[in-house]
Amino acid sequence: MSPDILTVAQMACADATTIAGGTPGFTLMQAAGRAVADAIVQRWSPRPVAVLCGPGNNGGDGWVVAQRLRAAGWPVTVASLVPPERLQGDAALAAQACLATWPGVGDGQPGWQTLAPQALQGAVLVVDALFGAGLSRALDGVAREVLDLAHVRGLPIVAVDVPSGVWGDDGQAEGAVVCALTVTFFRLKPAHALMPARALCGEVVVADIGISGDVLPTLGIQTWDNQPALWRGQWPQVDAAGHKYHRGHALVWSGPLMTGAARLSALAAARTGAGLTTVCVPQQAWAIHASALTCVMVHPVAGEGATQWQSGLESLLEDHRLSAVLIGPGAVGGTQPSGLKGLVLTVLASGRPVVLDADALTVFADDPALLFAAIAGHSRPVVLTPHEGEFARLFRDPSVGLTQNKLSRARAAAHLSGAVVLLKGADTVVATPDGRAAINRHAPPCLATAGAGDVLAGMILGLLAQGMPAWQAACAAVWLHGEAAAAFGPGLIADDLPGLIPQALKRLG
Repeated sequence: MSPDILTVAQMACADATTIAGGTPGFTLMQAAGRAVADAIVQRWSPRPVAVLCGPGNNGGDGWVVAQRLRAAGWPVTVASLVPPERLQGDAALAAQACLATWPGVGDGQPGWQTLAPQALQGAVLVVDALFGAGLSRALDGVAREVLDLAHVRGLPIVAVDVPSGVWGDDGQAEGAVVCALTVTFFRLKPAHALMPARALCGEVVVADIGISGDVLPTLGIQTWDNQPALWRGQWPQVDAAGHKYHRGHALVWSGPLMTGAARLSALAAARTGAGLTTVCVPQQAWAIHASALTCVMVHPVAGEGATQWQSGLESLLEDHRLSAVLIGPGAVGGTQPSGLKGLVLTVLASGRPVVLDADALTVFADDPALLFAAIAGHSRPVVLTPHEGEFARLFRDPSVGLTQNKLSRARAAAHLSGAVVLLKGADTVVATPDGRAAINRHAPPCLATAGAGDVLAGMILGLLAQGMPAWQAACAAVWLHGEAAAAFGPGLIADDLPGLIPQALKRLG
């Protein structure tokens, strides 16, 4: 499947360009309906089907589905929101073509019925061809009533393009119900990847309907499905003649109390390929780390407070062999907020790629501008990895618009901060200041466990240390994080994840 994700407007442009190039719109509609019918036949045996058709092209696709299923011997009922004679354009042609094959039409049998709950009588499968991705209002009226009834009865629903009630560009869903299968065309849309819509789509099939990939360069695509094709070309290559420093030296700062988070990050950085990993820690916690870590070095800094720790960290950062730095996991424990701010600013002044996670983000909640100014003055890439709570505390600027959809918020935050922003969740979004964004669908529910984010931050650090560009490193780490977790399944805890990374890398190839 291609990683490209198209907005509703971009998909309309792809359609229009194809039609202008000589392919009739009705041909595209026939191909779309055929793709839906084929997907149904591949998954279910013949059974009574209710095809629910709307007033536009989505409904036209539904009429083609009905015609194809009937031709294959399936019992089909069509229920339409509007009479076929009121349809326009290609949808009207599709309805006419379907009804022309309907036995008894013209002899007192209309071949269709008005959309109403009675349309589900006897149905074992439902095709939702009411409204497509262009809907930007709540689903209501009889359309909502009938789909709600289908859901209550437990009937499998197949959605054409998106479940009716889903907004294609932002993943909102008002009135939509859970579908077993969604068949869309040419490329994914944001709603197929963003929650809550993604959870309503069920299995998603992207069908080829005859639109050429040649139209893609004209569309200005800036959103992608996070999959290896997106970043595989930037994956760090191991030099057969190299040594550990050629693979990068990753540094993790640990606070003196909550030390487990930093250890998880350090192990993840090492497992992801960093040639050398060091945890920098206040002297009082050195023994805790040293007794728990073997392949990871532990560097103590003297002193009882953040001022002394900052001085020790500055001295360590003078080592030119250090490649990238992570600060945040377990960083606050024993440190006053002002002291942690100083440590973060010291790391940002180091001239190295930096990952800021957890405490290193929330400590700037009272002064985000201070952090963003430091990032702006930083010569190397910075990756911020907030979850929704941390994001809301740090990005309160009106330009981010906390009521916007996740994709828009992540983009606005990246633009405001000047950093790559990885907004975590079931639909993690990784956005750059210039507007590029990837949406991750490759994450099992078992990742919702304490410490998983610390492992993810360490994986990003390990890739940055090896020289991978920041956006690609963040995208790759998110995907591998999900790949590792999926191989384990239920019962996963964060301690398991670093040890699962090698097999995930092996499957990546």
